[in-house]
Amino acid sequence: MQQLNILVVDDEANIRKTLALFLQSRSHNVVTADNFRHALDETARSRFDLAFVDLRLGTQSGLDLLNSFSSLAPAMKVVVMTAYASIDTAVEAMKRGAADYIAKPFTPGQLELVTERLGALCAMERRIASLQDTIDQLNPEATFISNDHAMQQAIELARHVAPSEAVVLLRGPSGTGKSLLARSIHQWSRRSQKPFGTISCPSLSSELLESELFGHVKGAFTGALRDNPGRIATYDGGTLFLDEIGDLPLSIQPKLLRFIQDREYERVGDHQTRHADVRIITATNIDLDKSVASGSFREDLYYRLNVVQVNLPSLGERKNDIGIIAESTLAFFNARYHKTIHGFTGDVLRMFREYAWPGNIRELRNVIERAVILCDRDLVGRELLPDTMTGGKTSPGLGDPVPLDTIEELHIRRVLEQTKSLQEAAGILGIDQATLWRKRKQYRIE
Repeated sequence: MQQLNILVVDDEANIRKTLALFLQSRSHNVVTADNFRHALDETARSRFDLAFVDLRLGTQSGLDLLNSFSSLAPAMKVVVMTAYASIDTAVEAMKRGAADYIAKPFTPGQLELVTERLGALCAMERRIASLQDTIDQLNPEATFISNDHAMQQAIELARHVAPSEAVVLLRGPSGTGKSLLARSIHQWSRRSQKPFGTISCPSLSSELLESELFGHVKGAFTGALRDNPGRIATYDGGTLFLDEIGDLPLSIQPKLLRFIQDREYERVGDHQTRHADVRIITATNIDLDKSVASGSFREDLYYRLNVVQVNLPSLGERKNDIGIIAESTLAFFNARYHKTIHGFTGDVLRMFREYAWPGNIRELRNVIERAVILCDRDLVGRELLPDTMTGGKTSPGLGDPVPLDTIEELHIRRVLEQTKSLQEAAGILGIDQATLWRKRKQYRIE
């Protein structure tokens, strides 16, 4: 059974002690609270998977805690305990968000059954969230198969550092797969069963970015209508990827530095110091050394982020990988769009190898997705490539520096599209039907 963080809330010392000892004997981490206020403070300070809450806490009701818990820790499962069991209290507890209800006195077996069931539910919810996030970000290049020496070195370094807790800085031009490598480092790490999240630093204003990262309390600023736990709290135990870290505002940089060093932070508008265990991975496509020199990036934060640096080469520097990536990307979009395209013409593969790819893998992916959507043949031909690659021409013509078979294939395709029978097409082409049939097979023309 997985290890859980459990909060026990009861005003009777013997019950708190007995529950804590039993749950600790099952390898769980247990924190106890003896009153309403103490329980709220502990919930604000730490992340709990499960809470056992007594229905009567002195003069206060444990049911009232449920409303506060739903705001402070919406993912936490709450089990209400009481010696005054009734159908009405059970129904009321469930209405307020309790996950289960257990009557005192209960046996160790009952307690263990409830804990195992809710622990499994917590694990399933985290797994579903992680899988959904993976599906949303799915890309065919995530396997990182490469024939390029520089890329192989980058992948080997990333795999080597993944099991550690080191902060990793990914450097490379935009579109080279930094976000995919960050996700892979998480999957290769000991945190793989915990959540992975991404924040794009340039996408939000300074105020919103701080709130998104560290969270805020209700009323902290205009529009803060409810508490926001923040990404750090949400991904406690997991990994947080900060993309384009070079655009992180100076006002937030010391707060991030403090969190990396001490694992401590405060939500916007709140003085309560919180703790979280989150691994940080960052990425940039700019020269951070220049940013440090210009004063736009803190030197101390740069050194904390640059513990392990992984450099990703541009796609233009990985000529030997373009064919591999193109084929895997084609297979991916074949499945997505329910196509059975067999590959690329020789002319297209040559163009892929000769093109500079300023947008790197992201641009290649977009080019192939567009081609798959438009293609109604067995092979992706030059006519399906964007003007940026063909120089404004949608297809090759006479005198273009292309092989003769490319011109022949295109001419046969166009004639077949404009005629109603093989006999008619063969007559226009000046060849017999048997030759035309062989040419169709050669060029995989349907």
